[in-house]
Amino acid sequence: MKLMANGRIWIETEEGPFLGYGRIELLEKIRELGSLRKAATEMKISYRQAWDFVDQMNKRTGKPLVKMERGGKSGGGALLTPEGEQAIKLFHELNTAFRQFLATRSAGLNKRK
Repeated sequence: MKLMANGRIWIETEEGPFLGYGRIELLEKIRELGSLRKAATEMKISYRQAWDFVDQMNKRTGKPLVKMERGGKSGGGALLTPEGEQAIKLFHELNTAFRQFLATRSAGLNKRK
């Protein structure tokens, strides 16, 4: 039997969750599709839930991660800010380091058998 350390990482503020796998996926879909509604649909979550996630992330930072443009003749949309791009990059860097930690610890678990 092979033992493995496992886990998920997320970043919180004093107010609660800030970034995790789902929120990062949402930011990446917004970047790809240019629309919060399209991102929510593709992720199979409600528009309201997606909007709440973006609102929470924007309120928990000094500068917003997503800029929302209201609908109308041009149809509106959503755009990642430079801070949003940086948040994605930092989360992936942290997650890579966490995965490496888990792999190292897993190897250590199996040496102790």
